[in-house]
Amino acid sequence: MSASCTVTKRLAKIVESKRYFSLTVPSCLSSPSTSHRLQTCAQRDLTRPLSLLGPRRRLLSRSYTTTSTHLAQALQHQSTDPPQNTHTETEDTMSEAVYSTETLKEAHAQPYRSLEGKVNPSFLKALDKMGYEYMTPVQHKVLTTLPSYSSDCLVQAKTGTGKTIAFLLPALHALLEAKTVPKGQVGILIISPTRELALQIAKECNEITACLSTPIQCHTAFGGTARASNLKKFLNGNPTVLVATPGRLNDYLGEEEVRRKFGHIRTVILDEADTMLEAGFLQDIKKVLRQLPPKKNGWQGMCFSATVPDKVKDVISVVLNPGYTHLTTIDKSEAPTVDRVPQFSIIVPAAKDVFNALYALVKLEHAQNPKDFKTIIFGTTANGVALLAAMFEAAMPELKIYQLHSRLSQNVRTKTTNDFKAASAGLMFASDVIGRGMDFPNVGLVIQLGLPASGEQYVHRVGRTARAGNEGRAIIILTQNESYFTNTNRQLPIKPYTTDLTSSMASAAPIVERAFVSVDESVKGKAYQAWLGFHKTLMKNLRLDVGGLVQTANDYAKAMGCPEPPMVDRKVVGKMGLKGARGLNVGTVTRDAPPGGGQRGGRPAANGRGGAGAGGGAGRATRGAETDSRPSFGSSEGANGNNGRGRGGARGGARGAPKRRGGAGGVDLDGRVSKRPSAF
Repeated sequence: MSASCTVTKRLAKIVESKRYFSLTVPSCLSSPSTSHRLQTCAQRDLTRPLSLLGPRRRLLSRSYTTTSTHLAQALQHQSTDPPQNTHTETEDTMSEAVYSTETLKEAHAQPYRSLEGKVNPSFLKALDKMGYEYMTPVQHKVLTTLPSYSSDCLVQAKTGTGKTIAFLLPALHALLEAKTVPKGQVGILIISPTRELALQIAKECNEITACLSTPIQCHTAFGGTARASNLKKFLNGNPTVLVATPGRLNDYLGEEEVRRKFGHIRTVILDEADTMLEAGFLQDIKKVLRQLPPKKNGWQGMCFSATVPDKVKDVISVVLNPGYTHLTTIDKSEAPTVDRVPQFSIIVPAAKDVFNALYALVKLEHAQNPKDFKTIIFGTTANGVALLAAMFEAAMPELKIYQLHSRLSQNVRTKTTNDFKAASAGLMFASDVIGRGMDFPNVGLVIQLGLPASGEQYVHRVGRTARAGNEGRAIIILTQNESYFTNTNRQLPIKPYTTDLTSSMASAAPIVERAFVSVDESVKGKAYQAWLGFHKTLMKNLRLDVGGLVQTANDYAKAMGCPEPPMVDRKVVGKMGLKGARGLNVGTVTRDAPPGGGQRGGRPAANGRGGAGAGGGAGRATRGAETDSRPSFGSSEGANGNNGRGRGGARGGARGAPKRRGGAGGVDLDGRVSKRPSAF
């Protein structure tokens, strides 16, 4: 029997028995009998996400569907003894296939039990409890190719391919074998680009170490949480593993007592290194490394990155020794997502037209695919995203609306992330907190409303669709003034949208107008201020002077149904450099804390922790504001009143400054373009 015939029969067998693949048969595998069997299966519902497979978690990456091309590659993949040359790059083209237990078994993937005698048995027991039976390609590469589990390495792998276990297992095993990290010291430091990914890593670390006789504590550190209580827990605890984002980690390391916790560090891991560095965190990472014990002390470096641009190479020289092992599971012949996704642009005359255009577009796209309409819409600012979500909740009640941005508390963001991942359909309004590194299965469309900060940001957003072999499209809506983006980024395959929305926009106008009536005026005011802050930094590119900027912002406000321009706090106006600008409604603005934000409310008395207002505008409101200059502090609100304890918000003073001076984060401009994503 030929190899092709064997693969064909395996493919047909899996499809008939597993009912969750959406397949087209590659010509090299087609035969009359197989085609008939696959066509029979195709009549069933074959798009069920893998996360619905049974009570045990049977996935080794995230929930994906796949194409037959990827599956055929997986079935034809034969395990071979990995090369042991630590100076050569090894490659595995089985990237982003569906890593269910059954698929990996058919693909001749190696089981974790083959690591007996090489990996601590408690870890193998934990993996079995987690439902993990076979290694994904990146896990197999790292766990069988590294000269030792304490070796330096650069590993190229895409998001969602099982990288977390690939770096946790060797680092934890080497830590236990060494037995040189004193109690209370950090042995493993993992630096992650987003708080969501940090939580995910910490969760898997806790699960892997659950079967150890002596528990290992895994701590996290990121913005958007109560700094003081978390830092106290870190200092008083035994944080053997710390998973942190760059902003909060630098903040922690500014204290001598914290730095002493890293005196016996054994492993430093950079996850999604290219993401962090492209986002402008090169200097932050270098600063972190300078505050750790020197590399000559012998700590291990592990760098995981899908790409290796110059900025990553710059950090590699500090984190890794010259003889590091370079492994990759990236198929170099595979086209980047941005080249595979059909991309379109819609140019509207002015800012006042964007809401009607967006509604008309969503209505049209939803009508074409009502059952599986799972879409992400990116806005330019967090408060702008909140506005869009509120408007669409009123305008399209038939859709499940989600919103994810830095103004929400961490608990709300985590729940929303999990809910949207599990959803088969829905509309997510998001800021760049999910621009890269987050996987949401089966997103078929990405819409960008307004200018991305850069071509790179545009590409990262497009990458939220067409994941793991699925199809997807991307559409960007720009005003005439913003249309320069497509001209200055001609390398991007963006074409005009094929449907004329003019008449649809006219029909949408009264619906959008009615929807905005139900949107709270404070939400509109924040979005207006955010719009000003964002576009103020782009005036030159937009070919606007101050007068033109304010007039455009006021037209934007009219489109929201505001009878007059929303009031902007005079301090904010000064910070924006718009003092004296005609057309602005300047005054003193007081606002409540963001949804899910305030963590310590109440006590309306002058000296109470809650500030002047009870509850809502109180205390330690959500930090990690999208554009604050210090990512670990600076909420949009801080403490609202006389002697509140907000740390660096728009009005909250540093621990109750009586004059409400902003702390390190200064006045919240929200829309100001920051090199740092909002997640830190």
